[in-house]
Order: sequence, then structure tokens, then C-alpha cells
Amino acid sequence: MEPDDDAPAAGAQRKGGGAYGQPLPRATESAPACARHAAPRVHSFGDGPASSPATAQRHDPARCASFPQRHGAHRQVETALAPAASFAAWVGGGLERVLSEYGGGAALPEFVGAGGGEGIFRVPLRAAMHPGRPPPLEVRPHPLRETQVGAFLRTLACDPRRRQLWAGAESGVRVWGLDEVFDEWPGDAARRRGDEESAPFRESVPAPPALCAAVDGANRLVWTGHKDGRIRAWRMDLATAAGVDGGGGDAALFKEALAWQAFSRTPVLAIVVTSYGEIWSGSEGGMIKAWPWDAIAKSLSLTSDEKHMASLLVEKAYIDLRNNATVGNMCSLPAADVKHMLADHCRAKVWSITSMTFALWDARTGELLKVFGIDGQVNLARLEVPVMPEQFIEEEIKVKPTKKEKPQGSFTFFQKSRNALMGAADAVRRVATKGTFVEDNRRTEAVAQAMDGTIWSGCTNGSIIVWDGSGNKLQDIHYHSSSVQSIKALGERVWVGYASGTIQVMDVEGNLLAGWTGHSCPVIEMAIGGSYIFTLAHHGGIRGWPLTSPSPLDDILRTELANSELSYTRIENIKILVGTWNVAQEKASFESLRSWLGSALSDVGLVVVGLQEVEMGAGVLAMAAAKESVCNGYK
Repeated sequence: MEPDDDAPAAGAQRKGGGAYGQPLPRATESAPACARHAAPRVHSFGDGPASSPATAQRHDPARCASFPQRHGAHRQVETALAPAASFAAWVGGGLERVLSEYGGGAALPEFVGAGGGEGIFRVPLRAAMHPGRPPPLEVRPHPLRETQVGAFLRTLACDPRRRQLWAGAESGVRVWGLDEVFDEWPGDAARRRGDEESAPFRESVPAPPALCAAVDGANRLVWTGHKDGRIRAWRMDLATAAGVDGGGGDAALFKEALAWQAFSRTPVLAIVVTSYGEIWSGSEGGMIKAWPWDAIAKSLSLTSDEKHMASLLVEKAYIDLRNNATVGNMCSLPAADVKHMLADHCRAKVWSITSMTFALWDARTGELLKVFGIDGQVNLARLEVPVMPEQFIEEEIKVKPTKKEKPQGSFTFFQKSRNALMGAADAVRRVATKGTFVEDNRRTEAVAQAMDGTIWSGCTNGSIIVWDGSGNKLQDIHYHSSSVQSIKALGERVWVGYASGTIQVMDVEGNLLAGWTGHSCPVIEMAIGGSYIFTLAHHGGIRGWPLTSPSPLDDILRTELANSELSYTRIENIKILVGTWNVAQEKASFESLRSWLGSALSDVGLVVVGLQEVEMGAGVLAMAAAKESVCNGYK
């Protein structure tokens, strides 16, 4: 369960998901504490306590609890419930009078989470299952943020035949066996901090960040493009034979089968396997390269001792596809980053996509067929060989115009000048509008191919454009205002992941079938394997959703999981120290923080500090840096 997921259904508090509620009233002999707290109180500035019958009915008395109060430095008294103190009591009576009610003011009151109140004071309840979405398969729960250093996941790829889920990480690649997601970690396995609740996975040797991945099921390989400009191939058999360990210690880390330098100074942003087994990859500046399969197969057949020779063999066999679209130092392709690539195996074509343009290639010959924009207009046609200026001079010397041809030549000159001016104006207009909100709001962020051969592309404004195999625009679909981050298609269904964490399911005709909140942050990648579609959230969490969802089976699974919640959850109590600090545009010293917190740090599990009078403007930061430099200079 992710910490940001809201579930209206009542349930037990899970680890890391504690809730904070309103202060509990003091228990008396005439009325029990839980019964008197049935209506939670909501306090606001200048208003007294308020309650509503709806909240009273929604409250569960079984969740009412209390913490022991300490009324002294070295003595412990019996359990009591802290009385409610509104903001008006603090302002009117003063701090001393309020603290005197808690045993002479020696300690601050301690509260317990009881489900929250109303409005902005309402705290989300944590439940086993979210009633508004299908029951997911938790492959990797949301890890802690500090543990994401070196383990941030960027891409997903799945091999349905071998039931493996591959993920490109910041420090290499990981692979999960879909048949082992319900198994426990071995007792002697060294787990990475933050992945204790993750399904058992295998990890590769350390490598630069993997930005893209493609599965080559025919050759049992997984190709990954990395930030250092290298392409690496990983054998699926090697990953299956590796030891079951998540890294660290004497873990069995698997190595790549082949690696070569694809781009010298730029990262590999997109990679795809064509219908003929070739590897195509895109990088920054519109660079696209292809490697024939015969050179790759020959390099894979070499032994591990000849790995350096194999890398050189593949590096020299590359084909610069941008040269095929260049005629006379003029290229039809835009000099923009190639962010996505798609292989159309039905028509033996390859799509290369930038933020605002699409390029259609012939997978067999590597010929550029078409370049068109996001609105479907053809930006650049096939270029012809331009006439060089020297040829113009030679023609003018050889053919001397007569007197009758002078007016015609003047007209031709003015017409050429007009065309040049119009072209320059159009270029200026494109440059002026490039990078504006209009174009930035329509950038292409995801692409996929449906069963009927149509190509689906998602934009940052939430719209989905459907193309045919020849690059003709068919329809524009818009169901959500958030940015489209990922698209995946299988059979008659298409799944779309948005930046808001929402997942939608559509049919191939564009009709919306269902939608739910899958994650608390953007869904950056999807992969289909087994009977699940796996979604990767920006915070690193991976969930698997049944391909048949929504279906009646979801309600059955949700009910069974909710009934068995106590068997797979654990309840923990944690003490939280909450305070505010008026920084007044100054940096707090270590001595002041230590004197303020005192000895409370040894008795609490979490410290929450709210800062006041914080100015983060450029001028304030510059003055603070200058002041710190001057002070250090005087010291």
C-alpha cells in the first residue's frame, strides 16, 4: 500500500501508514472515553468545536486508543487521555495556563490518531483494498525516498514466454520471475534497504543508468540503452540461472552478454528490434543508428575472452540512418531528441518519434518514407538534389540573356526573393513558437501499436492521437486532462497511464471501458506479462493489474483480501513530535536545534518541523550566500 493512496473504507493501520486525528477528551467515570469521542472535533481559528452526525456514524469506537502521559521527568503515572485544547484556548489563556492542566507543564500532551476529522483536517484512512480499483499485485511497494539513490527505476520490459519482468535501474537492471512473486525471500539473502517488501528479484552487475529497454524473445535477449551511450545485451537464461539475491554481499550478479559504444557523447534514449532482427536506436540531436543482425550474431558467438573484439566488430558495423535522409547537406529529419521508437512488424516499418514530429522508415532498406507533424501535416517532403551556386554562375556565363529576356529575368528574381522571404518568415515563426506553451502542451510522451495495426500516441495535454500504418491521422481521443505518460496495447484493449496516477482502459475503437487510480504519482512505464499488465510509478513502485479487469472477479478478490487483512498487515504505534520553527531567513544552528528539541528525540520515532518566514527567491538566496561567504571570510 502506498502512503499517498486514499481509501475510504475502514481498515487496520498498516506499517508506514499511521493516521493522525483530533485530541481525545479526558475520560471520566460517568462516560467512557471511546463513547464520548464518537464525534471528532474540528478546530479552526476563531471557531469552537463542531461535530456532525455523519462523522459520528462513521467513527469506529474499536479504534479508540490512548497513550500514557508523562507528568514528570522521572516518574510515570497511569494512563490518561489528553484533553482537547483549541486554538482559542492557546491565545486567550496563554501557554502556561494550558500546560498547567497537563501536570504542571512538564510535558506536552500526546495524541493518538483516531481517523481524522473533516475538511482539511481529515486524514485518509488506510485499508487493505481500495474500493475504486481492481486488486493489484504488489511486485515492488513504494520504497523509501532515501533508498532510491542508485536504485531508481526508469523503464520496464516483459517477456511473456519466459514470464520475466525486467526493469532498467539507475545502477543496472533487475529482473523478477513472475512465478516467484508470491515467494518469500531466502533467509540468507541480503536485501536492499527499502526493498524488504518487494518480490524476490535478481540484479545485474553495476552499470550506468538504463534509459530504455527492448525484449528480443526470438534470440532470448534483453537490449538496454544506457546513459553513457552504450547498448548492452542480457541473456534471459543467465538471469534465470543466477542466484536468488537482491544485491549486496556475496550476491550472484549476472553480467551482460554483449556491450558496445553506440553513441560517443550522447545517451541512448530509445531502442527497438526490427522485423529483420536489426537493432535501431535513437539519441539526442535526431541521431538514429542501426546495427545489422549478422554482425551482432557473430559477436555473440565469440567467447568471453574475446569480448573486446566483439564490441569493436559491432561498433564498426553501424549504419547512420540520418545520412540516408540527407541530400546536399540538408536533412529531412529535425535535429530533436529521438525519445521513442516503435517497430511495426506487420508492415516492416519503424517509427521514430520526437516531441513534435514523427518519422516513418522502411525497416528493410532503411529508407525514410515520411516525416509529419503532430497534426498530421507533412513537414518535409523527400528532398531533391539542390543546384549549387557555382552551377548558377556557369549557366549565366554560358547563356547570355537577350533584351527580351531581361524583364522575365527580373520577374524571376523578384519571385525567388519573395519565396525566400516567405520561407524565412515561416522559419522565424516556427522558431518563435517553438518551446511555447502551445507546443509544450502537445508533446508526444508515449506510443504503442494496437491489434488492428493503428498507432496510438499520447500527448502532454491528455489527448491520444490514433494513426494508421502510413502516418495518416484517424482520430483524436481526450478523456483526461493530465499528461499521458505511457500506453500499452494487447488484443482489443489499450491501457493508458497518466501523470496523475490514473489508469484507463479503452477498446481499439477509442471507447473508454474503465479507469482507476493506480498510483499516487505518474505512471511512467507499462509492460504486459503473464495475465497482468505491470505499471511502474515515478516513485519506483510496481503493481500488476489483471488483464481482465474490470470484471466480477475483482469484487471477489477484494472481499477476500479485506476479510484476511489482519493476516498480512501489522499494526505499529509511533510517537510523533510536531513543532514549528521561525527561521526568519536565517539558517538554524545545531546548538539551537539541540536545545529546542532537548531530550525528546530519544523518545519519539518521527519529528515533523514546519518552517515559517521562508523566502526562496533568487535575491534572498544570493544575499544569504553572500552573507555566508562574508562571515566565513571574517572567521
